Amino acid sequence: MNIQPMRFDHPDAVKLNDQVQLEYAARYGDEGDVTPLDPSMFVPPRGLYLLAYDGLGRPVATGGWRTQDENAEGYANGDAELKRMYVVPEARGLGLARRVLAALEEDARAAGRTRMVLETGTAQPEAIALYTSSGYEPCAKFGHYRHYETSRCFAKPLTRR
Repeated sequence: MNIQPMRFDHPDAVKLNDQVQLEYAARYGDEGDVTPLDPSMFVPPRGLYLLAYDGLGRPVATGGWRTQDENAEGYANGDAELKRMYVVPEARGLGLARRVLAALEEDARAAGRTRMVLETGTAQPEAIALYTSSGYEPCAKFGHYRHYETSRCFAKPLTRR
């Protein structure tokens, strides 16, 4: 697999974002994740967006992080927030999400971020299993969905290596 930085508004990123939104809508019975996102949020050094391509050049996985600091939505200074982690169904089980996650954590650490945070939901048990097996622990709720019963928030310190 070829994992490379890409703009959030690149056509391949848009394609996979549309697919993950359809999956969110199906799982939660709503319009998908309506958290406001802008491509500029993922521009280094204040963020990063990655796309993974298979051997045929097809986009099969995405993930990004964006800078967050203390604000009214419950973030803390030094936070890096994971967004749009997704693997297309036919590429699941190959370890792609874990590889993208590790690359995002390393990049956020190098950018001086001290904690990686994420929000997922109860209808995404696979995501929760990935994050908890990768060292993430439940934390105080933050972000757009912090008042939703189905929301689950996790954090992991980004310690220097």
